[in-house]
Amino acid sequence: MNWILRVLPQDIRQLIVLGQRIVACLDTPEERRVAVRFGIEMLSSDSDGGSRCTVGEWARFGSILGILKGPAQKPKQ
Repeated sequence: MNWILRVLPQDIRQLIVLGQRIVACLDTPEERRVAVRFGIEMLSSDSDGGSRCTVGEWARFGSILGILKGPAQKPKQ
């Protein structure tokens, strides 16, 4: 795979490496499928062909990846 990455433009190469790192952090094939499917949908949802994402979409993507969690609840006393 490394030889293929060398011939790609740097921005594409960085996206592929980012995708590989994200997928490597997920535990099950189902988690990977959900994250990849949502990421593709999120990046292709802009009507003018760009990849503008809302804060909400990034937050949901972060929660799917397990890197963004809500505030911890204080135990009831």
